[in-house]
This record gives sequence, structure tokens and C-alpha cells, in this order.
Amino acid sequence: MEFRNLGRSGLVISEIAYGNWITHGSQVEEDQATACVRAALDLGITTFDTADVYAGTRAEAVLGRALAGQRREGLEILTKVYWPTGPGRNDRGLSRKHILESINGSLRRLQTDYVDVYQAHRFDHFTALEETMQAFADVVRAGKALYIGVSEWRASEIRRAHVLAQELRVPLVSNQPQYSLLWRVIEAEVVPTSEELGMGQVVWSPMAQGVLTGKYQPGQPPPAGSRATDDKSGAAFIQRWLTDEVLTRVQGLKRLADQAGLTMAQLAVAWVLQNPNVSAAIVGATRPEQLQDTVKAAGVKLDAELLKAIDEAVDPIVERDPAKTESPSERP
Repeated sequence: MEFRNLGRSGLVISEIAYGNWITHGSQVEEDQATACVRAALDLGITTFDTADVYAGTRAEAVLGRALAGQRREGLEILTKVYWPTGPGRNDRGLSRKHILESINGSLRRLQTDYVDVYQAHRFDHFTALEETMQAFADVVRAGKALYIGVSEWRASEIRRAHVLAQELRVPLVSNQPQYSLLWRVIEAEVVPTSEELGMGQVVWSPMAQGVLTGKYQPGQPPPAGSRATDDKSGAAFIQRWLTDEVLTRVQGLKRLADQAGLTMAQLAVAWVLQNPNVSAAIVGATRPEQLQDTVKAAGVKLDAELLKAIDEAVDPIVERDPAKTESPSERP
């Protein structure tokens, strides 16, 4: 495993982070989820990402039990707040009430006294940013989080938050966006802004929900049991990439991966890690052996010729529109 600083902060995280968006508490049984966490630890992963909304709060609880007994100082635990976690009007968003109540619930489920990074899961257009940032600052000052971050915020929103973070003397260090060979919308504005402000990216879906592994074939139905066939696994989210044009282009990457001595999954993860503003790539797993494959992307250097060939292979199907921060069908 290789490690990087999270932006210009002093926090060091593993290049490969383990995330449990659609696995823990829903897609796989707890014993299997625990086995994946143990495999992640054995492979040198120290950074774990989750959110209160995942599997209706169950994902945090599963992760907390799986990490129980580990040396807390040796882990970096990231979680998020914004999406609804209950039926009430205040069980959502980034109001002071929801943030302060949500951090307590997350800590209880994760069985820890603090999280390393507490992230705003989306921008809240219905709450004053000053209120949100003051609440995050109070969470940090209470020792319940060491750093704060955001997820899927636009460059202008990040810049506004950074000004307030400096005034409040609270460390805003990261953004968590979607980023892959197929989805590059952060490159135009979010990455330059983050570099200027000293923030790093902790990216999700580096394998485009499995599309970049090559398991989906043009002209053929999705494999049985794959993410594209399971509504609980984000099937609707992946549909935009299940076209013959996209899948044919993706299959063309296999030759390039073979030349580099990598699997297609490793190539996809290694590609996002070539961006110097990316501090970590989040990967998930339903089986420990999946992690054994993807962690080999850590530390891989792709030469300029290979990067150019990759761009040429996929350029017609890449989404680069800077007006977007995520797909029209947003994930939680």
C-alpha cells in the first residue's frame, strides 16, 4: 500500500480507501462484509469511508463492528451527513440541528469517539452556509471530528466554504467526487480550485460502478448477479454506461491494460491516482479477493504514452461537462 497526504493537511491516508456505500447492511451479509474489512486491513488499507445514510444507517454500524478491536490511531475513518436518516423534517440537510445530532449517531454506530473527516454529503441550498460551517466548526472543537470535508460540491461552493473555514479556523481538507476514466467533470473547475485551496480529492466510483472492469460486454445482457441487475446495488445509476458504444470502447482498454501488466480494474484505479490532486480512490468489495486485485493499483505509474492511448480509446464517451458534479441519477 502507498499513502498520500489529504490535500495539504498533515493527515496521511491510504491511496486505496475502502468504502461501503452499497455493500454493508444491504448487498452482502455481515459476516461477508466483516471478511472484506479484515482483508482490507491485511492488505494495508487504513482509510475507511461510509455515510450515515448508507443502508439506512446500517452500513456505519456494520463497519463499526468490523473495526472493533483495531488500534484506532492507526485508522482514518470518514463519514458523511446530509441525506435523510429519519422521517422528520429536520432529519436531513445541513442545519445545525441535523449536523449535531447526526455526528452523535454516527459515532455511536461506528463505536468511536471521533471521526477523522466529517463530510457534507451534498451542498444544502436551504440552509445558510454560515450556519452549516459554524456547526462543523463546533463538531471539530468538541473533538468529534479532526477535519471536515465536502462531497460533490461545485467549485464556487467549495470556495465559499473555504473562506468561512478560514475565518472559523477549522480544517476544510477534502472533497469526495465521482471520478473515473468515463466521468471527468471535476477536472475543469473543482480540481484547480481544490489545488489552490490545499484540498484533496477522495474519489468514488473509480471503476465506473464496475463498467471499467470489462465484465459488461457489448450486445450482451449484464451478467447474472452483477450490479447492473440488482436494484439494491445501484442498477439505475449504471444504465447510462450500458450502451454498445461505451462498452465497445471500454473493451478496447483491455489491450492497454495487458500491455501495462494490469487487470482492467487495476488500470481504472491507477488512472485516477495519476491525478496529483487525488489523495485516495475509494473501492468497495463483496468478496475479499476483489480487494486483493484492486489494491495492486497503489503505487502504479502510468507513462505518458499509455495515458495518451487511454484518452484516445475513450475520448468520445467521456463526460466532461463542468456544469455537472454528478450523474443526473444521483447516488446517496
